[in-house]
Amino acid sequence: MPAETVMMVYATTRERVQAEEIGMALVKARLAACANVLDHVRSFYWWQGEMQQDTEALLILKTTASRVEPLIARLKALHSYDCPSIEAVPVAAGYAPYLDWVRAEVAAAHA
Repeated sequence: MPAETVMMVYATTRERVQAEEIGMALVKARLAACANVLDHVRSFYWWQGEMQQDTEALLILKTTASRVEPLIARLKALHSYDCPSIEAVPVAAGYAPYLDWVRAEVAAAHA
């Protein structure tokens, strides 16, 4: 049986503290195996008909395909934005022992 697809979930938050709080909550709940936070990300985007510029924090989460939907639902519930940037992309290749570790950590929620 093929291994479950590992996914990377990308989200931006208003600030580092929020990204850290969300990341820790998702890892504790085993919806993600790991969370990375990058602070001082410059974002440029259209919102409600106006061009915006902000400094945000970037949250990168590692999970599996079967955990993406509950992860996104929990992330949205914890997030302060009305319409947060949350995208999930499959990991096409990577270091096999690391990908196995991600699978094992999120699968532990079901054990």
